[in-house]
Amino acid sequence: MATLTLTPLQDIPLIRHGDDLADVILNSLHSSNLRLENNDILVLAQKIVSKAEGRMVNLATVTPGERAKELATQAGKDARVVELMLQESNAVLRTRPGTIIVEHKLGFVCANAGIDHSNVSPHHLPQNSSNLEEEFVLLLPENPDRSASDIRAKIESKTGKKIGVMIIDSHGRAWRIGTQGVCIGLSGLPGVIDERGWKDLFGYTLRVTVVGVADELAAAASLVMGQAAEGRPAVHARGFPYPLREGSLEEIIRPKDQDLFR
Repeated sequence: MATLTLTPLQDIPLIRHGDDLADVILNSLHSSNLRLENNDILVLAQKIVSKAEGRMVNLATVTPGERAKELATQAGKDARVVELMLQESNAVLRTRPGTIIVEHKLGFVCANAGIDHSNVSPHHLPQNSSNLEEEFVLLLPENPDRSASDIRAKIESKTGKKIGVMIIDSHGRAWRIGTQGVCIGLSGLPGVIDERGWKDLFGYTLRVTVVGVADELAAAASLVMGQAAEGRPAVHARGFPYPLREGSLEEIIRPKDQDLFR
């Protein structure tokens, strides 16, 4: 039986805009006494990718429009944050006190366009920044697939190993209480595995089984990372039970004509 091993990487510093995450991860692997092997996967929290890419926004620079003000009143939110949600989204699907559900520009449905206040500090800005007393929020990476691909390419070039890289975030789920880790960007691993045509234990041919393997790994890695002050934003995974291949976020997102929840 294959064993899946998840190991949180040690000694990852607070990430600032411009940091090279590939180098940070390689240094952390060394500190964690881990040597990359072919078919290993690195799972990264969205926050460190967004911070390295400069996706922090100073709310003092945001001027909300009328639509943002209207939605902010309905949801009880800061109109400046709502303005950013609108800029990051294709459509607003639902609004209720405390939450705005949108279709993000990346294609998935999520709360508040993935914009986050938690674990966001102006101290993550470059060293020469003077805006230490301002209020900041963090947007999702602009193109998480590309981010994962760039990090993977650098690490593979420096190690000679063929790996996968995945970027995850915490999302709520229809009909379920609580958030869980989900994949929002990937490179070098499958997003889903289509098992239609496979046989079960009794020889029955599977007809509808498509497994969201990237989200399954994301949830497992998120459990190791934690959600608060744990400081474990990267996880090394070994023993993923499927062959690695090129993948993308597009294969995970359900087409609108198959979406029964909208």
